[in-house]
Amino acid sequence: MIPLLAIALLLVAGCERRDTGESEDQGSVSADSSRWAQPDPRFRKYQETGDLSAIKDRGTIRFVYLAEDPENYLPRSGIVSQQNVHLAERLAAKLGLKPHFTAVETAEEGIEMLNRGEADVFADNLLMNEERSETLGLSEPLRITEQVLVTGKKGPDLGHIKDLKDTEILVLSDSQLAKNAQQFAADNPAANLKVTELPASGLINAIKDSMDSSSPPIVLMPKNHAEDLQRYYPELKVSSPVGEPISLAWAVRKSAPELQTRINNFLTKTMVKAPADREADWDAIKASGVLRFATYNGPGYFIWKGVLSGLDYELVSAFAKANDLELQVIVVPDTESLIEYVESGRADLAGASTTMTEERRNAGIAFSAPILETSVVVMSSDGKAPIKTLQDLSGRTLTLRPDSAFMNIAKKLQSEGIDVKIETAPEEYSFEDIVEGVANGELDATLEDANLADLQRALYPQLQQGIAVSGPMSQGWMVLEGNRSLLDKLNSFLNQFLAEEKNRKMVDNYFLPESRNVERAKNQLQPGKALSPYDEIAKKYAAKHNLDWRMVVAQIWQESNFDPKAESHMGAQGLMQVMPRTAQEMGFNTPLFDPEHSVHAGTKYLDWLKERFGNELPADEKVWFSLAAYNAGIGHLRDAQELAKQLNLDPNKWFDNVEVAMLKLSEPRYFEKARYGYARGSEPVAYVRNIRNLYRAYTDMASGEVAQRQRGKFQPWNLFSSWASGANRAN
Repeated sequence: MIPLLAIALLLVAGCERRDTGESEDQGSVSADSSRWAQPDPRFRKYQETGDLSAIKDRGTIRFVYLAEDPENYLPRSGIVSQQNVHLAERLAAKLGLKPHFTAVETAEEGIEMLNRGEADVFADNLLMNEERSETLGLSEPLRITEQVLVTGKKGPDLGHIKDLKDTEILVLSDSQLAKNAQQFAADNPAANLKVTELPASGLINAIKDSMDSSSPPIVLMPKNHAEDLQRYYPELKVSSPVGEPISLAWAVRKSAPELQTRINNFLTKTMVKAPADREADWDAIKASGVLRFATYNGPGYFIWKGVLSGLDYELVSAFAKANDLELQVIVVPDTESLIEYVESGRADLAGASTTMTEERRNAGIAFSAPILETSVVVMSSDGKAPIKTLQDLSGRTLTLRPDSAFMNIAKKLQSEGIDVKIETAPEEYSFEDIVEGVANGELDATLEDANLADLQRALYPQLQQGIAVSGPMSQGWMVLEGNRSLLDKLNSFLNQFLAEEKNRKMVDNYFLPESRNVERAKNQLQPGKALSPYDEIAKKYAAKHNLDWRMVVAQIWQESNFDPKAESHMGAQGLMQVMPRTAQEMGFNTPLFDPEHSVHAGTKYLDWLKERFGNELPADEKVWFSLAAYNAGIGHLRDAQELAKQLNLDPNKWFDNVEVAMLKLSEPRYFEKARYGYARGSEPVAYVRNIRNLYRAYTDMASGEVAQRQRGKFQPWNLFSSWASGANRAN
């Protein structure tokens, strides 16, 4: 019997279903209805089947897209153009309209919304076929890709799909490829193929759990996604192309030809790639309409809560927008030099929190105006003598990674006569391992960038910051030496942009600890008094979404310090800091500064995250995993679970297991093979611990009052709160 054949639509660029959950909508929708297909309340009676002129009369263009689009994972290599949601936002701006987004579970749901007049544009990778071209206005193809078969390292050598016999084909239910698979099996009765349709979560688990097994599945997916998979499964087996190429497009109603034409014009212009060998001077950049920025996956460019983020990414995006340029990010493998991409003309500029050094200038690079400056400081445990002067380093030991930039600084200290020892950490030690070892007193001391010291101390309160062992070092972007036109434009932008207080604050926010002062919250508690001004709202929506209201109050404190007008630099809003697009997906108006509105959206989203874990986790663990996913995004959480397995940790326990793996996702040797790439792992770790500590205090001060019922199953939250308040305080 040939191993399992899984046609995994979740990994297909044109997949037409996603791993989505079910929860109540704001109105009277039953609990078993999909949360994704519920339009914003403003549009429930808004049906528009006209063309662009009618849409402009209303002032809003309504986009529908597939929930948890696979493009939300971090692109691993090559040129990254605009994602579908970003493209839709740019299209709306070009048309002078306000965008509104609704996420749906399947392509058919989105198509029905178009035809009912509840949406205007299907802005996602829709598989083009004759049937759809007759009933919809399809755009020009955004992408044409080939399909390939893949399997794990222990799977069979792959031939052609027609050679498969006596094979079970797993396919995503209610999808276009499900129809294709059924038709293929019917056309080849001698092959004895069995087609089994499964929900997305079932396919994901089958692939995830058996890719490295002795009998791995065989998966059909686009060639570019197979290449992505090979970055973190290097021994993946990939076949030659199978079947006809897949064309992917957007869609509008058949009755909207003007809108279809405008979309085609926009996509054609936007998706055109700049020639790799064009000049990098400003005139050539403006003529192409494209700015090419080379960077590494890391602190300057990463995905967080489903949004591309990072200091370098935010700044270069602002620069491109200010100059009406399409931004293309070139993700460079860690083993390659950013300088080479600039020198070869493959990028116009490059940077990844790049320190300005004479060595780099001597290599033919010119630096932009500084984005930030930082020095290097000593970190040690508060259980040992502080290191406040260079003399205090005498007899102390600095533990450093062998490939760390701190190693040169430490050796320079030795050359200047400081009697400090340098200990090279074992190869398997990540930087977070070293920091934790220092905090616990197992290691003596280490070095850290000064602008990251507060983040580390928020995660490890036992740490103490010592003397700076270097002067301020500037960081900026690199362009080719002599490229004055581009450099002048960059410097003018950076000097003006960073002079504005809100923008400088945005830069600083990347280095401020996100954790709140839990002790301050505890000190405000009084027996018999309210935990917060929002207790009644928390009780109302915690009951609606199967949560303990005291845990919700602890989360509100952690997110916003009970400030209903709080807004993060990334756009998260209100008491529970929900991202606007997440709120729209679940049917909520934005902004979310109304307390009741924010708590309802936040608890509904937390409940949805909790359901993503199904029955694989016990109730207590499910809460911690859900909170971690709320902070970091469920993609990073899944990456951490996978890494936990590789580290022989329990992937179904958060404390001292998956949280350890989450911390390691900030280290290149781990995040390079993670689907969602780099994660600021210290944030979700501190986030969950802070909420747990405050929740424990709250359970001592206020009763749970009621136990909730979840999906027809009794959910004994009073038992869970007893566990949280006492049974496991050792954690």
